[in-house]
Amino acid sequence: MSKFLTASIGKKFIMSITGIFLMMFILVHLTINLLLIFDDTGELFNKGAHFMATNPVIKIVEPLLGLGFMIHILWSFVISYQNWRARPIRYAKSNPGESSTWASRNMLILGALVLVFLVTHIINFFWIIKFAPDSMESINGTNMENTYKLVSELFIESIPYCIVYIIGAILLGLHLTHGFWSAFQTLGLNNKNWMKRLEWIAKIYAVIVAVGFSVIPLYFMLVK
Repeated sequence: MSKFLTASIGKKFIMSITGIFLMMFILVHLTINLLLIFDDTGELFNKGAHFMATNPVIKIVEPLLGLGFMIHILWSFVISYQNWRARPIRYAKSNPGESSTWASRNMLILGALVLVFLVTHIINFFWIIKFAPDSMESINGTNMENTYKLVSELFIESIPYCIVYIIGAILLGLHLTHGFWSAFQTLGLNNKNWMKRLEWIAKIYAVIVAVGFSVIPLYFMLVK
């Protein structure tokens, strides 16, 4: 087992499993975040955020999520470095776009930029909500963090952060256009018919994620 995990295929397998896990989390996170634009009172979003913060299952999954992020990021650098060592001489190609997409050729760069955005996101939201709650409110007799106030005020008051958030969403979408189908390909779904389907699903999924997250700051910039 240890040899499998240290081998190239083992590292790619771990990347795929953690990637699929993270993609599932992204959909859940997006669903909760979209509540921001469907209820101006903030009650709906606060309930969703409170559920995610207090649900026992989520509490178990949360450290696994953090571990998944760290493994995915670490392994991506390890694999990229090994690939670079294996090909010390970059042979000239007349048109690399014919054999691979721009996203697939720049996954490490996209991942690094997404990581920068993720760290910024954690500092501005997760850390405050988790360790330094700014304000509380009571909904149906339950005291909870007024997460809507924290998020909405930052989007309304900081256009630069809105722009950074939108750029981060677009970068994440680009990263997913390759990462989605690549994860399933590594797990064995690599025949011709499945690959075509997965590539289309990847594009749809990436657009949903990029547009979905971008709509939120745009809403607060243009409507609020």
